[in-house]
Amino acid sequence: MKISTKGRYALRLMLDVALNEKGTPVSLKDISRRQDISEKYLEQIIAILNKAGYVRSIRGAQGGYLLTRSPEEYSVGDILRLTEGSLAPVACIDGAESECLKMNDCVTYLVYKKINDAINEVVDNITLQDLLDWKNEKNGMYVI
Repeated sequence: MKISTKGRYALRLMLDVALNEKGTPVSLKDISRRQDISEKYLEQIIAILNKAGYVRSIRGAQGGYLLTRSPEEYSVGDILRLTEGSLAPVACIDGAESECLKMNDCVTYLVYKKINDAINEVVDNITLQDLLDWKNEKNGMYVI
């Protein structure tokens, strides 16, 4: 499984909004500049996040985006699945739609299932707040 730029940039975008909103909307132009990501590409990603209710937009000259929930309520897994779709390493793990005819006899299915379970365990147990905390620790800012 490889996470695309859309998924990686969605995480960076959400982290940037969480770091910089401080009660006022964060503009895509500012996020684009800070993250060195094309504003056009961010517009595509923010549309997905906005439609899903992860962020809300504020129009006008001082407009931008705000999180709709607190950072601890967003898991990395939720953000990645929203932008990437399935995080499964192979199609046969995705579910009934792509069920393999050899699944019952396939020993490698167990390997892929374990990989999938491990991925989900990690991404579903890391929140946007964890990322904020790690960023602050890295920058030498300890918040109590």
